Amino acid sequence: MLQSSFRHLAWKSWLRPWQKMDWALVVLPVVLTLLGGTAIRSAELNQGLTDWWQHLIIGGIGLVLALTIARWPYEALLRWHWLVYLVTNLSLIAVMVVGTSGLGAQRWINIAGFYVQPSEFAKIGLIITLAALLHHRPAASIPAIVQVLAVMCVPWVLIFLQPDLGTSLVFGAITLGMLYWANANPGWIILLISPIVSIVLFNLPLPSNLSLILWGLWVLAMGITGWLTIPLPLFGALGGVVINLISAGVGHLLWGLLKDYQKDRLILFLDPDKDPLGGGYHLIQSRIAIGAGELLGRGLNHGTQTQLNFIPEQHTDFIFSAIGEELGFIGGLGVLLLFWLVGLRLVMIAHTAKDNFGSLLAIGVFSMLMFQVVINISMTIGLAPVTGIPLPWMSYGRSALLTNFIAIGLVESVANHRRRRKY
Repeated sequence: MLQSSFRHLAWKSWLRPWQKMDWALVVLPVVLTLLGGTAIRSAELNQGLTDWWQHLIIGGIGLVLALTIARWPYEALLRWHWLVYLVTNLSLIAVMVVGTSGLGAQRWINIAGFYVQPSEFAKIGLIITLAALLHHRPAASIPAIVQVLAVMCVPWVLIFLQPDLGTSLVFGAITLGMLYWANANPGWIILLISPIVSIVLFNLPLPSNLSLILWGLWVLAMGITGWLTIPLPLFGALGGVVINLISAGVGHLLWGLLKDYQKDRLILFLDPDKDPLGGGYHLIQSRIAIGAGELLGRGLNHGTQTQLNFIPEQHTDFIFSAIGEELGFIGGLGVLLLFWLVGLRLVMIAHTAKDNFGSLLAIGVFSMLMFQVVINISMTIGLAPVTGIPLPWMSYGRSALLTNFIAIGLVESVANHRRRRKY
């Protein structure tokens, strides 16, 4: 009896550093990683590749890192956030100097045979830096927002020049999500994204000048938004209109400079049958695979599109198509449910964090992960262009997998160091 009590106390003492962790947020990524490894193995079954076991090994390393980070008090990062920002930018500059190229971009650094993608880890660096800035100075004023955008622009430009459009979009999503959580006026956030919307509406291939009408209404709406939300109403209204007019003109000019294949890559998802053997091939085959899965799927390792390798790079960006074909609608819905639960836990931790810094860390990770989930799955079913954004924990990618687990470790540190509630 005494020996049993001693073992219980020893076990409880060993677990004490993780007592207040959100264990659901640990289990869910592990389940997604195991499911991803299974899908990768199926996608590569007839290719003689073994990326699936590397995926699981890196996932195990990531889990250890997450649990280790969870024990460490996250508040210490407040003193080191500028150092984190410096290292982030230096790593992105190093890619441009000594990086290796692949798939038309220079994104990786070879370290002892291990290809590291600094742009993935830069997401964590950006989240830490912006959380620290907004902790000290909430986004309730325009100067605070300008400061955040200026800090974000440096790594964003370095990533865009690689070029890595997908990661640069993730940076934008992280920044907007954290600004919203830090009390930025929603109208200001709309004004920030309005130039992109203006460019899209102005160049939409719609009949009877419908795109111009929609664009004109949007410009008018942004003028009204500026009038209602900017401290100087007249300046805000003029600024909202002028920025959208200029962005539409510049966007139209840049669009004309693009080659046809570059234009197709951005808009071909609207009609992939226009180039079924070229730019639309991925999208067509992915939709066929997901549709062939029907309700219950063809069965693991039995999907025709998956096993016959009709979809290039299926183990990375298009892993959801393998899930859709072999596990069907139910399997795809299950994956969405797992990601929804991850998002729910992240928001709950953000609400219960003991300070703004911890809350902003959780929301930054939430914005990063959920944006990638939405864009990747939309891409595989033909609702978004192919941007090269992986599906968290499921797509093969060692740097991305480690980044996602490190992000979870940071949020678990926030959860683990919350004040204990008393009743």
